[in-house]
Amino acid sequence: MSRRKPRHVGAPSATDVANRAAALGDALDHAGHRIDAHAARGGRELVGRVSERMRLSADHTVVALAGATGSGKSSLFNALTGLDIATVGARRPTTSTATACVYGAEHADALLEWLGVPRQHRVSHESALDSGDERLQGLVLLDLPDHDSTELSHRLEVDRLVELVDVFVWVTDPQKYADAALHRRYLAPLAGHDAVTVVVLNQADRLTPEALESCRRDLQRLIAADGLNDVEVLTTSAVLGDGVPGLREELAAAVDRRNAWSQRLSADLDSMVVRLQDQVAAKEPSVSQLTDGSGVVDALADAAGVPRVVQAVELAYQRDAGLAAGWPFTRWARRFRPDPLRRLRLRPGSGSGGAASGSGRDPGRDAGALQVDADLVRSSLPPASAGQRTKVEVALRRVGERAAEGLPEPWADAARAAAVPSPQDLRDAADQAVVSTDLGLRRPAWWRVVGALQLLLALAAVVGLVWLVALAITGWLKLPEPGTPYLGAIPVPTLMLLGGLLIGFLLGIVVRVVAGSAARRRGQRARDRLTVALRAVVDQRVVQPAAAVLADHRATREALQRISS
Repeated sequence: MSRRKPRHVGAPSATDVANRAAALGDALDHAGHRIDAHAARGGRELVGRVSERMRLSADHTVVALAGATGSGKSSLFNALTGLDIATVGARRPTTSTATACVYGAEHADALLEWLGVPRQHRVSHESALDSGDERLQGLVLLDLPDHDSTELSHRLEVDRLVELVDVFVWVTDPQKYADAALHRRYLAPLAGHDAVTVVVLNQADRLTPEALESCRRDLQRLIAADGLNDVEVLTTSAVLGDGVPGLREELAAAVDRRNAWSQRLSADLDSMVVRLQDQVAAKEPSVSQLTDGSGVVDALADAAGVPRVVQAVELAYQRDAGLAAGWPFTRWARRFRPDPLRRLRLRPGSGSGGAASGSGRDPGRDAGALQVDADLVRSSLPPASAGQRTKVEVALRRVGERAAEGLPEPWADAARAAAVPSPQDLRDAADQAVVSTDLGLRRPAWWRVVGALQLLLALAAVVGLVWLVALAITGWLKLPEPGTPYLGAIPVPTLMLLGGLLIGFLLGIVVRVVAGSAARRRGQRARDRLTVALRAVVDQRVVQPAAAVLADHRATREALQRISS
């Protein structure tokens, strides 16, 4: 029998295994449907398996003998236990249920129930213990059905138990040791499980020493190709008993360590991480830069009618300034001009549901928190043109591509989809952001001052006119003419009439010029506020959904890193 490399005796603690399993659960929770469904299902099963195995007896080590039909697996099982327990079948499998030999059956019932071994297939080895078997106390040795059985139920039982046992003992023979089904279906998937894997070349008595060594080396090469680099092949003969003590020593060493179960589960977690790591990227795109250079806010502002609103704000400011501080004798004519903001249903009190003048609300905050409701009153802004809608769609696709950059395809698809909301929802949100934004329509104090001055000038002109008319009537009726005061050479009534009209007219021109300049500043302020509001819409409807996908990816990646550490 060849010498075997000493196994690594260190193993993760129960706490380490539990923490790693919890991290795997976190990774799967955050990944959701964005990883392979088969891998996700396997991960969920592994998390449950870790929880169940930790709940059960840690004082027992479950070892399974698995092999093909005719490999002598059941004979080796009997030779190891020293009892005639397993039924030996030369050609055909005899049972679809595993047989268990338990060394120290106390507290093992729950474990055997979890393994699914019927009570009639359990044998206690307590009465057969001798001094050489004391180190096996705590061993649960299983004889599995043949993994190449023609009966599907047998193969399914092997597959089920292979997922649950702590240590694998793969028994093969000189005829079937290179069987592709053994290597492809069982040994290759166990790459990384070296610490809990034993490979036995049985029926050594059928070969010469030279042929046996040649077969052993070839099998060693095959299992190394399967990824089991630290597993050496043991040679045994169940008929002659050659190599059986060495195999029993391997099992005793596994029982002594009391950590085979944690080594098995830790290796399972390592394998799962390898499966899942290819489904996440090394990093995620920066959320803060998703919209940089995309032009999405500008495109949405154009489609939402911001330029028209800004123009309406400027015209409304000039109109209101004229009504409040313009020349009183032409002020009435301005009332017949339509209010541009009221026509767009953006004037407070016009039924738009917009922000009240002077409300002092944060337009960005209001728009960001906006929940579009079908009953909300819309503005009367014209719908976006086809060209404007296209620009929005192109900008959104830029954001989506930036969010998906470098991610595996399922994550990339999710990020792109999250960054492109429903066009109708986005239009509604943008419209509500416009109507709910405080456009800064408060009347400045100088309007009231100038308006009062204009009224005084108009009153002076009217008084002067009435005075002059009264003087003219007095003269026409040849009545005694009252004394008329003069200011220098100009009669005071004439000065009041001409001065009131002239100064009021000039002041009205000044008001128009000043209001025009102030209207442009007010329009720019409204543009800035609308841009803030629409940026909040983009953040809520575009950036945040994409950021949620990226946050899930980051949480998945970090959870996988915790499993690996």
